[in-house]
Amino acid sequence: MTDETQVADQTQFAGNRFDRMEWAGAFGDLGTLIPFAVAYISLLKVDPYGMILAFGIANICVGLYYRTPMPVQPMKAIGAVATTQAAQTIVITPGAVYGAGLVTGIIWLVLGMTGAARKVADLVSRPVAIGIIMGLGFSFMFEGIKMMAQGWALGAIGLAGTLLLLPNRVVPVMFLLLLFGAAAAIFQNPALIQEFAGMELGLRLPTWQLGSLTWNELVIGTLFLALPQVPLTLGNAVIAITEENNRLFPRRAVSENRVSVSTGLMNLFGSTIGAIPMCHGAGGMAGHVRFGAHTGGATIILGVFLVGLALFLSGSIETVFRIFPTPVLGVILFLTGGQLALGSCDFGEGKNDRFVTLTTAAFSMWNIGLAFLFGIVLYHAFRKGWVKL
Repeated sequence: MTDETQVADQTQFAGNRFDRMEWAGAFGDLGTLIPFAVAYISLLKVDPYGMILAFGIANICVGLYYRTPMPVQPMKAIGAVATTQAAQTIVITPGAVYGAGLVTGIIWLVLGMTGAARKVADLVSRPVAIGIIMGLGFSFMFEGIKMMAQGWALGAIGLAGTLLLLPNRVVPVMFLLLLFGAAAAIFQNPALIQEFAGMELGLRLPTWQLGSLTWNELVIGTLFLALPQVPLTLGNAVIAITEENNRLFPRRAVSENRVSVSTGLMNLFGSTIGAIPMCHGAGGMAGHVRFGAHTGGATIILGVFLVGLALFLSGSIETVFRIFPTPVLGVILFLTGGQLALGSCDFGEGKNDRFVTLTTAAFSMWNIGLAFLFGIVLYHAFRKGWVKL
């Protein structure tokens, strides 16, 4: 059992905490949230209000329910297709994104409530699940390196300083990293000070977003966004997050069905107020834990911050996010990936199982859905003697 597992196991029954380590860990998942949010806002012109408000409410509810650092993240396959508009024959609109969230919510709520999510998970061997986690970790690290490469000096200083200060528990390193990033952003763009000074507070209440949803948008959201995401969500946001949570917090274990139901509920709710599809990505938990979180207090803190941002500063969200330079977000993502990969070091004793884990990890760096299918087929091929090393 790792030191982090021991600490998590010892603290989980104390209830949600809100100390400085939980505050620091609360922002350990910004490396995935902010880039996707900015892409949706800038490329698809999605209203940031509903998106950020839904993320905030979902984080609060998840923290209260699970009482572990169960993350809430953007669904990555949907985000990739929507923001790049990879299907050139169609036009992705904000309505199509909301429709994808609605369909996604229904799918995972049904799978969880019927117990089908658990039955599917039972078909997946542990070497496959570990391989998915390892591949995700490496993918996060690689993406973090690419983000740091956009400003090598800033990324190198941020990474070196963070690694040196990670053991520090007096002033959590996440606070220092974000402060460093803010100072660098202002140094590179002094006009940010005036932009921040010009931000105005203004209360805005939620509005119903599905009333204008067209059948065309619903079909596009279903066929091009929601359905291609299903294998990725099953591998990363149901099976892998269940494995990761239960490894770190064995006394507060979750099931695939519970995770599936909460995924469904937060997407059904989110789609009504204009959210992008959300999930419980395994990398998010690694990010929260890496920077100090061990209870649901971290996600509650993040949720309250996001709700306040949406309610009172929704017109200035892009300005707020610009205080986090891309290389600094890359540092967070790189260390999150390292934390996630560390949890997959138990390969198993058999050569066949280790090979399944490694090959699944390799495929996961390219496509988690295909990795999921490939790993299952290869595992059972070994068991039946069809393949031998």
